[in-house]
Amino acid sequence: MRDFGEAPPPLTLFERLKAGLSRTTAGLSDKITGILAGRKLDATTIAELEEALIRADLGAAQAATIIQAIAKDRHDAQISDYDLKRLLSAEIAKILKPVEQPLAVDRAKSPFVILVAGVNGTGKTTTIGKLGKHFARQKLEVMFAAGDTFRAAAIEQLQIWGTRIGAEVVAGSAGADAAGLAYDALARAREAKVDVLIVDTAGRLQNKTGLMAELEKIVRVIGKLDASAPHAVLLVLDATTGQNAISQVDAFKNIVPLTGLVMTKLDGTAKGGILVALAARFGLPIHFIGVGEGEDDLQPFAAETFAKALTGAS
Repeated sequence: MRDFGEAPPPLTLFERLKAGLSRTTAGLSDKITGILAGRKLDATTIAELEEALIRADLGAAQAATIIQAIAKDRHDAQISDYDLKRLLSAEIAKILKPVEQPLAVDRAKSPFVILVAGVNGTGKTTTIGKLGKHFARQKLEVMFAAGDTFRAAAIEQLQIWGTRIGAEVVAGSAGADAAGLAYDALARAREAKVDVLIVDTAGRLQNKTGLMAELEKIVRVIGKLDASAPHAVLLVLDATTGQNAISQVDAFKNIVPLTGLVMTKLDGTAKGGILVALAARFGLPIHFIGVGEGEDDLQPFAAETFAKALTGAS
């Protein structure tokens, strides 16, 4: 009989992030190495480095700020790509650190109501399932409200997650009033004394006035039963959309009181730097990031770890 030995240890958060951000990291790292090869940090290389950061979707303003900080007192100096990556990582971490905030459940609010919004295709319903698992691991009792009543698949998806983690799912018929369903779910959650109620909503395009009005109605109706709810309003963003994520945050924050962001699909894009642009622009807490399709690939956001993985710094 073959001896396969012990199973390899699970990947660390840094290793998972590094693998997930490989497309962004590879593009940025290769550019840094190519730009600095045998050259000094002069005006030309500085401009090329700034362009490399912009191409990684960090945003023009952030790219300029980061490069200016690195170039200060180093003009015309030799600098290795290793040192530059470490400097880049440190400057990016400075921007990200203020938004590194865990999603904490206030036990005094029972149930703690989390409303989850986002445009079509961001992986919103899957994210809700993974959030439910995250809280279940903390020994919190979770309930799902299948408020995306336009999609039978979304309701079925939540029911699968409910079965998986032992969470009740409040659902209605296809096309049912989402605000009414959210109200009924909150009433049921209070009756059952669950700890966390996570409300799904239809994936709505930010330019669809009617759908945005419905989202606003959900918030208003929930508030009739609990004036302090929802206690958290999360916007799920797809990293592959790059700079479009900024217009999505702009649109949603004008409709509902956003309290935090979740960024998915970082493993499928070379635009991972968009997280830096979002942090600098809005200052909203970034609670979780998705670096894969597995159940455990939704990870709490860690600024320094993300910055190192993004830049290829060790």
